[in-house]
Amino acid sequence: MKASGEAKASARMAEVVSRVRALAQPILDEDGLELVEVEFRREAQGWILRLYMDRPGGVTLEDCQRVSEQLGDHLDVEDLIDHPYALEVSSAGLDRPLARDADFVRFVGKAARITTHEPIQGQRNFRGRLAGMAGEAVLLDLPDGRQASIPRGQIAKARLEIELETPRRGGPAGR
Repeated sequence: MKASGEAKASARMAEVVSRVRALAQPILDEDGLELVEVEFRREAQGWILRLYMDRPGGVTLEDCQRVSEQLGDHLDVEDLIDHPYALEVSSAGLDRPLARDADFVRFVGKAARITTHEPIQGQRNFRGRLAGMAGEAVLLDLPDGRQASIPRGQIAKARLEIELETPRRGGPAGR
């Protein structure tokens, strides 16, 4: 019985995420924002509905506030969630998730980490630079010079890595 209840709860959460995506998409499209991810889950402080968004050039605090207000109004009218929850709207961040094929193409050359459901050639965790896609596989240039071909269906999680520029030491000759 417990497994059946968990399956129903999981299906309900997936339904909420799907419906929130449908409500949020036109709001974001209007402002030229990209919907990156929607999460709905129980955490220590209670239920959280999180929306991550992005735009070339970045997302401002005003963007987050405007989307939060508009989406919050729609959620109140639709009455999708029958218990208390907190709505959080934020930028996807520098370590944004990679979820769609277009993400793996858009960020070619960027550092990424990918975790797979099952081991591929003995490993589940990969780090390297995105090299695009070949058919249904993501290509990742590994630090050792090899290239990994990771089937999309095997990807459990993929994110950009934050790259910090390190200042160069020394200066022009003669200083």
